[in-house]
Amino acid sequence: MNKIEKFLKTIRPYPAQRAFFEATARRIAYGGARGGGKSFAMRKKLAMLALNYSGIQILLLRRTLPELRENHINPLRRELKGLAVYRESTKEFLFANSSRIKLGYLAGDADVLQYQGQAYEVIGMEEATQFSEEQYLALTECNRLSGSLREDFTPRMYFTCNPGGIGHAWVKRLFIDRVYRAGEEESDYVFIPAKVYDNEFIMQKNPDYVRALEALPPVRRRAMLDGDWDVFEGQFFPEFSRERHVCTPFELPEDYQVFAAFDYGLDRTACLWLAYPPDRSHLYVFREFCQSDLILSRAAEEIASRDRAAKPARFFLAPPDLAGRRQESGRGGFEILASAGLCHLNRAVCARISGWRRVREFLQSTSADGTPFLQIFSTCSELICCLAKLQFDKNVPEDAALYPHEYTHAPDALRYALMGAPFLPFSREKEEKVKRKTLAEEFFGKREDDYYSFFTQ
Repeated sequence: MNKIEKFLKTIRPYPAQRAFFEATARRIAYGGARGGGKSFAMRKKLAMLALNYSGIQILLLRRTLPELRENHINPLRRELKGLAVYRESTKEFLFANSSRIKLGYLAGDADVLQYQGQAYEVIGMEEATQFSEEQYLALTECNRLSGSLREDFTPRMYFTCNPGGIGHAWVKRLFIDRVYRAGEEESDYVFIPAKVYDNEFIMQKNPDYVRALEALPPVRRRAMLDGDWDVFEGQFFPEFSRERHVCTPFELPEDYQVFAAFDYGLDRTACLWLAYPPDRSHLYVFREFCQSDLILSRAAEEIASRDRAAKPARFFLAPPDLAGRRQESGRGGFEILASAGLCHLNRAVCARISGWRRVREFLQSTSADGTPFLQIFSTCSELICCLAKLQFDKNVPEDAALYPHEYTHAPDALRYALMGAPFLPFSREKEEKVKRKTLAEEFFGKREDDYYSFFTQ
């Protein structure tokens, strides 16, 4: 018995793993619950491909280096002993038939840039829900023929996954909800569910692990034990849906009213423009400006130039901390903003918990035509992306996590905007019962002449 035969004899797949091994679609996902043997299945599948296809180039990824080392590098060094040579400096396994398994990790969105211009016939994303959609999309550009493969082969990607994490939304859309965008073919995507009850080894040798999963809190138990993708407890806005809340851009009619809100930080500035029709049947986020490394004066100039280029805002909501003097210039923040041409500046209401409740109210409310009250133009890509990725703070109930910080700026700007919106997402009949003075005082504690008029017009 040669070494390859000995290796193949170590593979005794369960029915779900066998289905994963035999699938040949362009995008194949496996898992959905803890204990289904996902890492084992991924390692064995990629190794079999490397042994079977001479010259094939394979990339296997985890989120962090410690995860990569524990789940794949160390086990593969044992499993492929005598079959492949491992190079620690480049973290790759080299096979005698010129095949290669390259191992890497993507701790942040920028890390994916290291793979630009490279080509891999097979890419494996282990724990795919820990990767952002941007990382996934960037990797699809690398999933192509390398020129080293000696046989016909259709490039493909493999995924293992559980509910939860930063990539929950895109994995669920592609493999669970099966909602596809232009250019995505339904037949390219296959999901093979696996649970701990499918894992004969754990069921026989480690029943305590099964009982531990069964003892989890109800919501997490449904996700981790049952593989229920609809109870992801970490996603801050589960009611947000790209399919329902994102709309095709259109030219705003003349009678639409416009206002804007922004969140400023040197690491990221995010400004949103919103508009609504006379009947207040919807509220549209129709424009965004998001950029990093801008001092306040430069950010103000950029926002003002975009405001003048199209239908301008009647007022701007800005973070209250900008009202004080800036250390770098000695001038007040609002003074700097006004000098750049941003008129009718008002302090945003920054209350986080009540602000997030207001955002949730707008997301969940529907108009008379059955569509969500809040609509976001598809061109506002950063807001859309961040709303899907925002997660709960683990220590503060009802608050959003501050990290990853790059996902917080656009949602914060939306929170400011909706706390300062001239109306709430009520029906017209119900809205007439709202006393505008009370609403204005709720926001500001007093009437502000430059702002209050917008509540009454």
